[in-house]
Amino acid sequence: MQTVKLNNGIEMPVLGYGVFQVSPQECERCVLDAIGAGYRLIDTAQAYYNEEGVGAAVAKCGVPRSELFLTTKVWITNAGEEKAARSIHESLRKLRTDYIDLLLIHQPFGDYPGTWRAMEQAVRDGKVRAIGLSNFYPDRFVDMAEYAGIKPAVNQLKTNVFSQQWDAEAEMKPYGTRIMAWGPLAQGDPDLTTRPAMAGLAEKYGKTVQQVALRYLVQRGIIAIPKSTHRERMEQNSDVFDFALTVEEMEGIRPLDKPADFRWSHRNPELVKFLLNYDKQFNPDNKK
Repeated sequence: MQTVKLNNGIEMPVLGYGVFQVSPQECERCVLDAIGAGYRLIDTAQAYYNEEGVGAAVAKCGVPRSELFLTTKVWITNAGEEKAARSIHESLRKLRTDYIDLLLIHQPFGDYPGTWRAMEQAVRDGKVRAIGLSNFYPDRFVDMAEYAGIKPAVNQLKTNVFSQQWDAEAEMKPYGTRIMAWGPLAQGDPDLTTRPAMAGLAEKYGKTVQQVALRYLVQRGIIAIPKSTHRERMEQNSDVFDFALTVEEMEGIRPLDKPADFRWSHRNPELVKFLLNYDKQFNPDNKK
């Protein structure tokens, strides 16, 4: 698997497997399939409630831990220095590992400076190799990056051919921070397969539109984590390293970028309220 170098020198696979919305019951099987298909980067989160499934798969897969790259994220309800530190220990337990390769702040809400301090301490203690952010827009990203003792290694953002994140990339570059793309296949948007620019490239290279979409990201040096529960699709998504788009073809995809949908913007108060109450809605143990 092709890798990229993070700003602390650590090599990270440029393509991985994401387990967002993979049920706890299915997660172990899916991660075992993904590892069997050649994935070495596995992305989970406390708020996905499937870290234990990832940990079970890691324990059973037969691949040395040193060859795997595990990412998880601290959720809003665990924000703050003390709570975040406890949650990191809990994630380590669930993942059945002595260290996390990449740990992110999942959302830019709550006491995230306190969370960052706990994450920096986890790096010093050898429990985490790299730390970063998720869903931090350029303004909050710069505020956090300027504050941080350890500069964010990645910022995980919704990034695909319709959400290309050029402004965010420009603000992150001075800190050596890489984009990590969630929703790299536009979350199943049917528009992806109907765009002539994408369909034409798929036909030219004998690939699927989804493979072209992933190739576009990894060729920009963006880390992508497509998700599927089907082994065949997992294998298809990883088969993007035997062709390359030309400079002209890369530029031809750029006009597909769309303005952000405010309904799903982290600047939309209704979405913020939803996220702040997410844990109560989806985790019965946290209902009050």
